[in-house]
Amino acid sequence: MRKILYILLALLPVMPMSAEKAYTIVLDPGHGGKDAGAVGKFSQEKDLNLSLALQVGKLINEQYPDVKVVYTRSTDVFIPLQTRADIANKCNADLFMSIHTNSAENRAARGVETFILGTEKMEKNLDVAMRENAVMKLESDYKTTYQGFDPNSIDSYIMFELMQNAYMDQSLQFASQVQQHFVGHLNRDDRGVRQAAFWVLLKTACPSILFEMGFISNAEEEKFLNQESSLTQMAQALVDAFGAYTRRTKVVQPVNPKPDSTAVEVANQTSETQSRENRNGGITEAEPRPNECKTLYAVQICASRTLLEKNDPKLKGQVCDYIQAGEWYKYYTAANPDRNKVVEAQKQLKSLFPDCWIIEIKNN
Repeated sequence: MRKILYILLALLPVMPMSAEKAYTIVLDPGHGGKDAGAVGKFSQEKDLNLSLALQVGKLINEQYPDVKVVYTRSTDVFIPLQTRADIANKCNADLFMSIHTNSAENRAARGVETFILGTEKMEKNLDVAMRENAVMKLESDYKTTYQGFDPNSIDSYIMFELMQNAYMDQSLQFASQVQQHFVGHLNRDDRGVRQAAFWVLLKTACPSILFEMGFISNAEEEKFLNQESSLTQMAQALVDAFGAYTRRTKVVQPVNPKPDSTAVEVANQTSETQSRENRNGGITEAEPRPNECKTLYAVQICASRTLLEKNDPKLKGQVCDYIQAGEWYKYYTAANPDRNKVVEAQKQLKSLFPDCWIIEIKNN
């Protein structure tokens, strides 16, 4: 009994020391090198995972420059599972996201799903955990590294039931945001947030998720996952989910819809518009003039790849403006140079738009 206790204690991740530092997210592209992961008709999982992770990191650097991005791999190399967790723990990560591509014998299986560490309905998701954990068997001395854990033995997974995950609530919140953004914004099939016994999630001492972007075994989804436009959409959805989870202010460089217009038309409306209260919650519209302030804050409520009419259901009756970023039109309201006022506006808008967040608009 004492020996078992020692083994269990050894399996627990080392808690990082708290210190003043930049918020750090670790992006973990699953598989790599000699481990191809799932294989489709014309592509491999390891390549899809890496492409998406690199694009996510690039967008985070652009939109959240105060966030530090760390990759477990940035090239096509093999990284052991334990090493991936060690990288997160050594840099005192605040968040860990492992990016994967799904596969199933049923070629019709499709959609996105996000896993957190847990044992609820473990038997149902055991095949997924076994598949992802099996990569450890590619290591020469995996039994020593993983303290005798056998990824193919059901008995080995009993130890997961004895572990207490201190980060389950935060992991669930982030996972839920990921699913909401992919299903609500990209109209992907929703396979939900699930629990599974993934070694890499067990050993990371921070909130962590394992995201499955789609099924490479599904011909239609494999084609979708390999399109450049799909990569951009998925990466932005993950970044937006990150922003909603951390409630961080996004730095947005506006693209003026007209050559002679300002970036923030809502702040340049008539005095009648400026004093108008929002029909849902009494939110007062922005008062500043764009030429008088270089930085405005606003509440972004949604994004669309097409221009929306003023009465579009997605806007839920709100008076909004938009900025264009690439293929996307990002709709916002309550623009104001006083961030505190925008925070108050966001609180009221939460009832209509649970995923709304504050953005920063540079008026150069």
